[in-house]
Amino acid sequence: MAVVFISPKQRQRMFLTGIISGVALIFIVVTLFIMFSKPKETYNEFVFNKPKVVIDFSIFDSEQFKNLEPFSGLKIQFSYKGRINNEEKEGLIYAVSMEEAKKELEDLGYVVSFIEETEVGRDNPFENYDSSLPAELQDILEISE
Repeated sequence: MAVVFISPKQRQRMFLTGIISGVALIFIVVTLFIMFSKPKETYNEFVFNKPKVVIDFSIFDSEQFKNLEPFSGLKIQFSYKGRINNEEKEGLIYAVSMEEAKKELEDLGYVVSFIEETEVGRDNPFENYDSSLPAELQDILEISE
């Protein structure tokens, strides 16, 4: 029978110490290699060639340009209540300003009792459009006419 002077625990400890030392040595060598290596030279191969842009201003003298109409203001949606032919009506109208909307309604023969800007959008944007009842949809269609 052979006589063993190293205990199994000590042999296991030496094995783990050797593995950890080897990994640490490899880590140190790789780190030093990366830290002390010189950066590679870069070459500027991309050269920006500025294009020659020529703007033709003669378009401002053309008849098509002269016949263009100026852009009118963005129309806003207003809800109103008013009287026409002794009937109380309410609805929606689009105009640039509240004064212009009121003037358009008065030109149509309405006596405006209430007008305000309506809020665009929905309270819950994630709600399905199909959640309205058919009667509610009919009311909406009648109001918008």
